[in-house]
Amino acid sequence: MSDAALLKKPWQSMARQRDAGTFGIWVFLASEMLFFGALILTYTVYRVSDPAAFTAAARETDIWYGTINTAILLTSSLTMAVAVQASTAALGFRRLIVACLSLTVALGVAFLVVKGFEYKEDIEHHLVPGLHFALAQPAAQIFFALYWVLTGVHAIHLTIGLGLVSRLALLIWRRKLVFDDNPEIEVTGLYWHLVDIIWIFLYPLIYLPGRAS
Repeated sequence: MSDAALLKKPWQSMARQRDAGTFGIWVFLASEMLFFGALILTYTVYRVSDPAAFTAAARETDIWYGTINTAILLTSSLTMAVAVQASTAALGFRRLIVACLSLTVALGVAFLVVKGFEYKEDIEHHLVPGLHFALAQPAAQIFFALYWVLTGVHAIHLTIGLGLVSRLALLIWRRKLVFDDNPEIEVTGLYWHLVDIIWIFLYPLIYLPGRAS
């Protein structure tokens, strides 16, 4: 497929189109980091004001679920990175790219399944803020309110990423997307890595406090 067929308005060259796509995703990622940064700052303020309650609440989280999901997401980052690198190497790597994208999707689905089991246990143990909350400390409810918001919004971002990666894999498999010099895989890869990086911050904040004592 020629560059003219891949070029979209208003860009006049593939180089400018690629640069614009990369710049746009970095601006979007920066806005997402500001959003999550505000939530993490809120968490930090409340944790500093009542560390004992936050530590007690964190001990109620299931560290095994959190650790398994961390390993899953880190592995998905590897498969996504391989797909991105293969897309810049040669057209002969189409099968490798599709395989890595498919593995990334499978790992993302596995993360959501594990998270679903964890949410189920949280509900059964009355760890949802409200009248029947399991812990007595008021600040513990704040911890779990932030837990549900942070992990829930992260899961939404992950679900969006699954749709984007699945679309790429399907298009490349059907040969409807030429990945050579095409920024779509790189941009999607950056989004997927954002999801992983956010979880790397959430994991120690949610699951590790109070575990050493």
